[in-house]
Amino acid sequence: PARHGSILVLLECTCWTKQLLGNTLCILHHADDKLPRDQSSALLRTLCTHSYLDVEKIACWVQELVRSAWVLLPQSHHCQLTVLPSSQSCRFQLTSTSTMNICTEMIFAVEQ
Repeated sequence: PARHGSILVLLECTCWTKQLLGNTLCILHHADDKLPRDQSSALLRTLCTHSYLDVEKIACWVQELVRSAWVLLPQSHHCQLTVLPSSQSCRFQLTSTSTMNICTEMIFAVEQ
């Protein structure tokens, strides 16, 4: 937390590796028409600023991902998920009908 590093993100083609595993295309060359044409710029815009990982963008993306996934879980009928404000991590609170509260926080780190 005291030291802020800059992590450059470069997408690279893994088609050769995917072919060994039975898949034909990597994320850069995916043929699905539902996906954006320029996969690299879409992914970089979502998680990066100027091709560097952006903690605030990552936190926002994970918060939305958890919020979207929560409604699909059976537990969502018994507990309420609240995304707590945070720009550097993901903080959540679960509140059940029995007034049980659970708070959790996800902090992102990269090992160099």
